[in-house]
Amino acid sequence: MTSLPVSGPEGPIRPAAVSGPPPAVRAVLFDFSGTLFQIASYADRIRAAMGDPVEEALMEVMLSGLEAGLANPGVVAAQRGRDVSSAAHQHAFTTWYASVPELAPIAESLYEQLRDPALWVPYADSEATLSALADRGIALGVVSDVGWDLRATFGHHRLGHHFSSWVHSYEHDTEKPDPRLFRHACRELGVGPGETLMVGDHPAKDGGAVAAGLRSYVLPAGAVTGSHRGVDAVLRLAGLEQS
Repeated sequence: MTSLPVSGPEGPIRPAAVSGPPPAVRAVLFDFSGTLFQIASYADRIRAAMGDPVEEALMEVMLSGLEAGLANPGVVAAQRGRDVSSAAHQHAFTTWYASVPELAPIAESLYEQLRDPALWVPYADSEATLSALADRGIALGVVSDVGWDLRATFGHHRLGHHFSSWVHSYEHDTEKPDPRLFRHACRELGVGPGETLMVGDHPAKDGGAVAAGLRSYVLPAGAVTGSHRGVDAVLRLAGLEQS
C-alpha cells in the first residue's frame, strides 16, 4: 500500500522523499457513464417507453419535472447509498422518475432502459483510445458506481475484450471514492496503485483515487452523446505520445 505524506492546510508537513521520476503507467482504470459511454437522451428514452408520439409541450413538462425532482426531499434521500446495491440503485432511479406524475407509470421501464446495452453510445474517441492502450501493453479495468454488470454493454459494442478487471460498486457494498475499489482493481490487474491512472468525469469520486495512491485524470463536464470526449489525452498521460 502506498504511504501518502500527511498534509496540513498549506501542504505536506514533511517533505516527501525524492527517489526519481514516478513509475511508468502500467494500467488505466476507466469510469463508465460520462467517460467512455453516454446513454440516449431522456427525451428519446421517454418516447420509447411511452410507445406513442409525445407532444413537445408535454415533453417539456416532463423534462422540467425531472430537473425539479432532483431537489425533491424524497428523491434526494433515495440517492444516498444509491450505488451500494442493485436494489438501492433501482430504488433511487425509479423514485426519481416517479416524482414526475406523467412518468410514474413507466418508471420501471425507464429504469430497465439503463440495462439495455443498445441504448448506450460510446464516445467517438473511446474505441481508438482503448485499442491504442491495449496494443501498447497497458492493462485496463473498469471501476464504476453502478447497479448492474457492465460487461454486456461493453461486449455489445465490441469493447469488452480490452478489459481484465471489472469493479462494480454494487458488488462491493460501497461507492467511489472508497479506496478499496481502486485497490481491488489494481490487485486484479497485478499492478501497484502508483503505476495506475484512474480516468473519470467526477472530481470527488474519480479524483478520489489519488487518496488510494493512484494518479487521476478528470474529464470536463458537458460532452455531447457520441462526440469526441477527450479520453485520447490518456495516451499522452500514460507516456505513449509526446505532449
